[in-house]
Amino acid sequence: MATRREKNPAGGLTAEGRRAFKRRDGSNLKPGVRGKADTPEKLRRKGSFLRRTFGRATLPPLVNKEGQPTRLALSAHAWGEPVPKTEASARRLAAKGERLLARYKAVKRPASAGKTVRRRSTKARAPAGKPR
Repeated sequence: MATRREKNPAGGLTAEGRRAFKRRDGSNLKPGVRGKADTPEKLRRKGSFLRRTFGRATLPPLVNKEGQPTRLALSAHAWGEPVPKTEASARRLAAKGERLLARYKAVKRPASAGKTVRRRSTKARAPAGKPR
């Protein structure tokens, strides 16, 4: 578990927290994608995070008893997204993650992907005009 110094109060982990996980588990954690997801890696990372975190069948609470956002809700802020306060807003973030992953798959798939290629037979063919 991360200590207080390793957690960013605005959501996510601090650089010290990411280093602590690397020492303890060997994890190579990266900070969240805060800006526009404009590269395939950013599309994949942000889309996976949003879908995994906010696309669960049953969501944990997004606000505590005092009405303050929970660490789960604040994690969206660490990725440059608005902090969800309702389940509907969390589901919108999950849908955005789905769209980002669809864009990632479209970028990663070459133009000829999915098309069938006719292969030539490896059998020797008789010359044209001469019956066998």
